[in-house]
Amino acid sequence: LNLAADCNAVLKALQPIFQEQGMTETVHNWEDHGYLATYIQKNGSFANLRIHPHGLVLVDLQSCNDHMKGREEVDKLLNKVEERMKEFFHGNIKRVKRLPAILRGGVIDRYWPTADGRLVEYDIDEVVYDEDSPFQNIKILHSKQFGNILILSGDVNLAESDLAYTQAIMGSGKEDYSGKEVLILGGGDGGILYEIVKLKPKMVTMSNIDQMVIDGCKKYMRKTCGDVLDNLKGECYQVLIEDCIPVLKRYAKEGRMFDYVINDLTAVPISTSPEEDSTWEFLRLILDLSMKVLKQDGKYFTQGNCINLTDALTLYEEQLSRLYCPVEFSKETVCVPSYMELY
Repeated sequence: LNLAADCNAVLKALQPIFQEQGMTETVHNWEDHGYLATYIQKNGSFANLRIHPHGLVLVDLQSCNDHMKGREEVDKLLNKVEERMKEFFHGNIKRVKRLPAILRGGVIDRYWPTADGRLVEYDIDEVVYDEDSPFQNIKILHSKQFGNILILSGDVNLAESDLAYTQAIMGSGKEDYSGKEVLILGGGDGGILYEIVKLKPKMVTMSNIDQMVIDGCKKYMRKTCGDVLDNLKGECYQVLIEDCIPVLKRYAKEGRMFDYVINDLTAVPISTSPEEDSTWEFLRLILDLSMKVLKQDGKYFTQGNCINLTDALTLYEEQLSRLYCPVEFSKETVCVPSYMELY
């Protein structure tokens, strides 16, 4: 409402709607804090009516019905509430907003957060793969819009629609990988490996800690990885099922150097290494170790973060000035379809 609400008047205006449905009413009055009225039907459906003194009126309906008739009944009830509010408070209503129904407890979980904390409902219609590895939960869900989506411990990693992500983390087509030595950290979906192998590198080494991610993706993410995950070794690549930290330390000790290091590790570290006191310590460790195996004119690519997380991006850039060697950096913003945000 545009003004402070007469809570009792709002309650009396809306009460008949719920009473006509044969719903049992319970009303709580908190004097200066408004009203809460609950309405319960015999079939287990119920409504909460929350009236705040400053003018906010909330109606929340919950129903066990997942069929079309049940949804139509909910819509009719909400239509009546909206019509009654306009009838009684016409001219004093600032805004009416009706949110789509949230479907809870279903076999398919459609709701996943963006990096900056917004809740997105995906058009997921099938659970393709759902397993717990020793390191994380692995889900591959099918979306009508994005194809199969890899989700690791609740974090949307990559969908079959997301070639833009893979191209960006490889340098957006500006790099010449022919005859080059490349190290991929993570990358269990196989997307980066698949795209780089096409470019005739000398050798690509991929270090991924979780065999089960690779197993799931080679079966259900083939539009992303093609056939490169079918074998752990190919003509110009090898896949190591290892934590990347000891791999980096080993290569640094051996003096092995790479033209490119591509960090495609998950957002939340799952390394078994004891050095990971915090995410930032982990990131600095990966950065420092990567610099030690990178040629003087080599390049390091990694994902940053959602463009809205400016503080996190600034913090990351600050880490670059704390490395043991000086580095130059640049950044690029791309739209990753299944993330539904700029990255």
